Amino acid sequence: MKKVEVTKAVGMALCHDITQIIPGQFKGRYFKKGHIITEKDIPKLLDLGKRYIYMWDLTDGYLHENEAAIRIANRAAGKNLRLTAPQEGKVEFIAETDGFLKIDKENLFKANRIENIIIATIHGNRIVKKGQRIAGTRIIPLAIKEEIIESLEKLIKKSFIEVLPLKSFKVGLIITGTEVYSGRIKDKFGPVVTRKIEELGSKIIKKEFVSDSIEKTANEIGKMRKIGADMILITGGMSVDPDDLTPAAIKKAGTDVKLYGVPVLPGAMFLLGYINGNIPIMGLPGCVMYYKTSIFDLVVPRVMAGEYITKEDMVKLSYGGFCLNCKECIYPNCPFGK
Repeated sequence: MKKVEVTKAVGMALCHDITQIIPGQFKGRYFKKGHIITEKDIPKLLDLGKRYIYMWDLTDGYLHENEAAIRIANRAAGKNLRLTAPQEGKVEFIAETDGFLKIDKENLFKANRIENIIIATIHGNRIVKKGQRIAGTRIIPLAIKEEIIESLEKLIKKSFIEVLPLKSFKVGLIITGTEVYSGRIKDKFGPVVTRKIEELGSKIIKKEFVSDSIEKTANEIGKMRKIGADMILITGGMSVDPDDLTPAAIKKAGTDVKLYGVPVLPGAMFLLGYINGNIPIMGLPGCVMYYKTSIFDLVVPRVMAGEYITKEDMVKLSYGGFCLNCKECIYPNCPFGK
């Protein structure tokens, strides 16, 4: 690499982008890689703190930062992601569709353990929108040995960042509680669940009210299956009080209960199981009605993205599973569920 005074660099081509930073206003590329320096550029380069520029001819076995970033991104990026053109040596990952972001953290960590390679992401297991920035990658130096990039490609055989579209579910909703069934109080659970389901692109195909009865609730679950529901949600009756019968009714309906009680607040009394091995059934505690964000928002999108939820998945939610119940909820751009 050759060091050249800026004042003597007229006619030379920049081998990397040069950044301008205006605190609080702008940070970005001012001169692009390949730009031919002119006399008019000299004052601006000096203003940007560039007394020298560096020129080289890449020898065999080396990659420029832009080419390296493209290769890293191509290995990391999976379904429904668009890669930006390199800028200042960085390639960003952009969501091409609304969906659920999945990141294999172990492969991400493997990549970042390789010297001079960095990949930074937002948190996974969350809904993202089309056009949202997901991740970025670059190398630290201006050039890197190609064998280092090849080591990444050999170590990690497949992509590890992807956006999964949500399946549209036909949802059966059962509202339990004699006080609601009798009309003594107005149902406030149904509208909340319906809104959340519709925001996720699915539809409530039937809503039914039942009294506090194991037999009646179990029968209603059977009816929901017969009309084609491929997800069944049951609200209320999920605590350990003697008159809270929903968990027993779910079991009586033939559900393989995978978990009842999760290390998430709000959401501790959540129940999840499967009927026929593939129809998810969930018992929703009262917090889903009361809190803007709860266990519902952490689990239901994962199911809609095609995940089969296990007890271990819920155990992992304990780290970050305490909602701060902020006055202004900014979920998913917060620590909850991360």
